[in-house]
Amino acid sequence: MLTVLEVIKKTTDFFAARGIESPRLNAELLVGHALGLKRMQLYLQFERPLTAAELEVVRPLVRRRGQREPIQYIIGETEFCGLKLKVDRRALIPRPETERLVELLTTRLVAPPATILDLGTGSGAIALALASHYPAAQVTAVELSDEALALARENAMACGLDGRVSLLKSGWFAALPPGARFDLIVANPPYLSADEVAQAAPEVRAHEPAPALVAAEEGLADLREILAGAPRFLAPSGWLALETGIAQHAELARLAAAAGFKRTESLPDLTGRDRFLLAWLE
Repeated sequence: MLTVLEVIKKTTDFFAARGIESPRLNAELLVGHALGLKRMQLYLQFERPLTAAELEVVRPLVRRRGQREPIQYIIGETEFCGLKLKVDRRALIPRPETERLVELLTTRLVAPPATILDLGTGSGAIALALASHYPAAQVTAVELSDEALALARENAMACGLDGRVSLLKSGWFAALPPGARFDLIVANPPYLSADEVAQAAPEVRAHEPAPALVAAEEGLADLREILAGAPRFLAPSGWLALETGIAQHAELARLAAAAGFKRTESLPDLTGRDRFLLAWLE
């Protein structure tokens, strides 16, 4: 019979041979998930033999990861800004870069925003994180995909924030009341070109929803639409905050100026590359 540690080692070797990044971590997370154990609990049971029934639970999960399905989809959840979110193929997996955007906003905003709009909410990650951080804010989250919208609702309920976040089916600003105004509009829209997605890791190109990744015009189409439409819904002293591609900022600054924004600022991601664009009307 194989011990927990032996199964982890064999799984690590299997993952490494398939080019999976951080194979040991992936092995520990999957084996722990299969056994219902946290990583520290797993370490305390390294010498315990696994039963045949336990191995039958582990094997299909390892097989799925070996086929480069994202570990978050296999486990079914991820953490984002302290919240535990359900994740599956209905929406993109929330990234550390997007977590960084929320951290930048909550650090830099001097006055708590009273009204927040999250465009293309996906799993609901940004809207729920901001609703959690700003308990007095009215948060609206829009999403065009019915499947992603359902996932966002599930996450809002699981986080106890379903009474705080209004979820609306909409393509960007289309379904918003004409008089709506927001102190903060935030979006992580599709911003990759088809070529960039084709060169991405198998976890991304083969498993995550392409419409949430790819935009026309070399990744600029949705960002262009958001910049053009945001001034009508942004409070005079409000902020527009976007996650973007790293080579798009010169063009985005030009588009922002053409839309009526008086100033913009580019901010780096965790690797030091321009990833986030802030824009103001005054």
